[in-house]
Amino acid sequence: MEVKTMEAGLYCNHCKEEVNHEITYINEDIKSIRCEQCNKTKHLRVDVNKKFYKEIYDRISSKPNRITGEYKEDLSHLLISLPVRTISKPYRLLQDVSASRKIVKQYKQRKSRVK
Repeated sequence: MEVKTMEAGLYCNHCKEEVNHEITYINEDIKSIRCEQCNKTKHLRVDVNKKFYKEIYDRISSKPNRITGEYKEDLSHLLISLPVRTISKPYRLLQDVSASRKIVKQYKQRKSRVK
């Protein structure tokens, strides 16, 4: 799971003019839009748990096809890289899950403060 921010010039209903806004995304979905002039923020509902489980499912279910593609593309490279990838995979998976859990936890804390 990935959180990205970007700037865009949007019309602010509060300021009544076009000003820069900071848009925050979780993966491809907009999580919040904040006016940089008046600091007014619009939070959008994003089911972070659903996104997290979908991401995990997609990665697991696509793995056989990805391995098959690598096998067809270059068998010798696959056979050479497989032992290293097998050893490092648990560590990489743990890093991804840890980062995603931090995002989920952070979002839930903000959600509880907003209520």
